[in-house]
Amino acid sequence: MKSASMEEHKKHVPIDVKCGVITLSDSKYEDSKNNENNDISGKNIIEILEERNHEIKQYTIIPDDKELLLKTVKEMNKKGIDVIFTTGGTGLESRDITIETLKPLYDKEVPGFGELFRLKSYEELGSGALLSRASAGVYNKTLIFSMPGSPNAVKTAMDIIKDEIAHIVKHTRK
Repeated sequence: MKSASMEEHKKHVPIDVKCGVITLSDSKYEDSKNNENNDISGKNIIEILEERNHEIKQYTIIPDDKELLLKTVKEMNKKGIDVIFTTGGTGLESRDITIETLKPLYDKEVPGFGELFRLKSYEELGSGALLSRASAGVYNKTLIFSMPGSPNAVKTAMDIIKDEIAHIVKHTRK
């Protein structure tokens, strides 16, 4: 059930949301160096954002590297990007460094995203949803969503957040 006050509140959201997309994957990074782009998840994020008329200011594929991830996020923040979407590196393997790298940057955490993502994943996949550490937070007025690398997981995550992006940005800008 939708709230009338929430719908009224959402009428005043920004229309100029600037987005950045970072794919973390050693293999996709190697492919990109050979002019191959097999990054279905990154492309899916961009397609969904463009359908909502959000501006893609930067898209990059990087290896699973903590220092490079920090550098990329901080550069995007300095460019005035409102929302950064990361895909990949959220699992439990030793090379999965996204959450440990980004969580200390957060000025505020947005726990509802990870909770809803795991709930929807559980409904779709069952107990394997326990493996996801999807998260979100705000760093220096930039909203960051960290999603798993699989295309299905990205679709699930974007279904949760796509209609709220501008609304959340309105609050992070204050």
